Amino acid sequence: MKVVSFSCKIYDRQQLCKTLPADWQSEYVEPVLDKHTVVYAQEADVITAFVNDQLDASILETLAGYGVKMVALRCAGFNNVDLEAAQKLGVAVTRVPAYSPYAVAEHSIGLMLALNRKLYKAYNRVREGNFALNGMLGFDFHSKTVGIIGAGKIGRLVGERMKAFGCDVLVYDPYLCEACDELGLKQVELDEIYAQADVISLHCPLTPETNHLINNDSIAKMKKGVMLINTGRGALMEPESLVENLKSGQIGYLGMDVYEKEGALFFEDHSCEIIQDDIFERLLTFPNVLVTGHQAYFTQEALRHIAETTRDNIQALMDDKELVNVVRG
Repeated sequence: MKVVSFSCKIYDRQQLCKTLPADWQSEYVEPVLDKHTVVYAQEADVITAFVNDQLDASILETLAGYGVKMVALRCAGFNNVDLEAAQKLGVAVTRVPAYSPYAVAEHSIGLMLALNRKLYKAYNRVREGNFALNGMLGFDFHSKTVGIIGAGKIGRLVGERMKAFGCDVLVYDPYLCEACDELGLKQVELDEIYAQADVISLHCPLTPETNHLINNDSIAKMKKGVMLINTGRGALMEPESLVENLKSGQIGYLGMDVYEKEGALFFEDHSCEIIQDDIFERLLTFPNVLVTGHQAYFTQEALRHIAETTRDNIQALMDDKELVNVVRG
């Protein structure tokens, strides 16, 4: 069994080395998978990939030609995979559906707290000897309304924890969420969240229906000064609309761990380069915007679970067992 892992940083490699069986031939490739690096998959039985690896029809055709039988995604999202092409080529696609919902939920709340109480500003001010409180005013979360879009495990965890802050929590999901009732989270229509929520946190998958869910039209329905949090998928938000509404004050706070065009930026050091994405650079100029580099998932527990689930997915293929985490087009 030859397994080649792409987008494999040192922390990924350390965890995979601990987890994958010693008798597998495991190789680790740091760059993302694309037309230039796909050659590393020659003679592989399985490749593992991450969120920004390119798995379009042409790449999948090349992989199938090399004899690759499975793409084992080390992430939950699969919008970067041409599932129809994979199915036609006979290449199985598996994923890690929930590596650590706690990690992402906790990071989402961390963004809320940091934005509200301006912790990132306070850190820099105090280090410079500036103890003035001008510009540092926050608000109590207690009694505020929090809207959660997406009633999966992460969304419910965020809702449960914000309820403990004393918030009223509204949840939107296209499907009935019985667990929400048990947690005391009120399921409502999307427009009700837009109209009532002081804080809106995104935890839904990226689909044609949710692409650019947050845009000028939806933002116009929200309270002026709303706090928006996105630890889901970058393309849930239209970047140009964010800039316009930050300038007008319609958006009062913006926290993002993901970005629509993050593939050219995240997981790499660009500190000595001129970043060419003008919209992203404009977002960073706002004092009420906090961006982290797709690190919401990044905990010890999550990395271990990703490696273990990836191993189990591959082992199931080897043993000709049911692929419980398979993704189909």
